[in-house]
Amino acid sequence: MTKLVLGSVQFGINYGISNQKGKTNFSEVKEILNFAKKSKINLIDTAIAYGDSEEILGKTGINNFNFISKLPKIPKNCRDVDYWVQDNIEASLIKLRVQNLYGLLIHDTKDLTGTFGKKLANSIQKIRSNGLIKKTGISIYDTSEIEIALKILKLDLVQAPLNIIDRRLEISGILSKLKSLKVEVHTRSTFLQGLLLLPQEKIPFQFNRWSNIWDQWFLELKKKNLDPIEVCLSYPMSLPEVDRIVIGVNNLDQLKKLIKLSKSKILNHDFSFMISNDNLLINPTNWENT
Repeated sequence: MTKLVLGSVQFGINYGISNQKGKTNFSEVKEILNFAKKSKINLIDTAIAYGDSEEILGKTGINNFNFISKLPKIPKNCRDVDYWVQDNIEASLIKLRVQNLYGLLIHDTKDLTGTFGKKLANSIQKIRSNGLIKKTGISIYDTSEIEIALKILKLDLVQAPLNIIDRRLEISGILSKLKSLKVEVHTRSTFLQGLLLLPQEKIPFQFNRWSNIWDQWFLELKKKNLDPIEVCLSYPMSLPEVDRIVIGVNNLDQLKKLIKLSKSKILNHDFSFMISNDNLLINPTNWENT
């Protein structure tokens, strides 16, 4: 079984710093799904917040995929948490045209520590016991969110950023801890929203403050004649504690290349010089502040 999970955010919204073409058109989505299916990719990651991604996935009519979706941020004026959770999940199932979800994640862990935190956790567990979802979990931006969530919600699955620049999940020991707790770990942001795949001259000017990283990155790639996709994929692939890797694509050619390179031999080159803890770089939600 492949470790790859197909991310679908590009199917519903214009996403990614390297994405020049906007949303993937419907016919291309169908081609991507058909090829993913033939390539033994059986899991698709989506979210209610990804525009019309769920609806598009359902409309393709391509079956035999499992889905992970994510709840949006709970409204401040929510009067009935049970109803809100049930309504959102049922709407996702209708759009995706499936009977249940492989996983349901809380998209914003602040919801667990907010006014409705315990009610939200209880509502999700009720839905899980009814069989509409198989696994419950969280999608995080920072490893500190995991410790908090573990106290409130039963975690079967955690989705977290991990790439050759952002290695917090591994270095902090959280990755090992999650595996010891038998929590399924899915990583995302393998290419840092495509930033790691841009030619040096195309890197946006706001990232110039990290020019020492880029200079060495492109020097090593050229010196060793390496493909940046292969280097980026090789890191999470090399970690046995990582169960699945979410990869997003804009077109079929990208998917074909990713699948091919995911089967390559794990690289053992040292790219530790890329590691950064600077939140302005490793967290894309902060990029507009750089």
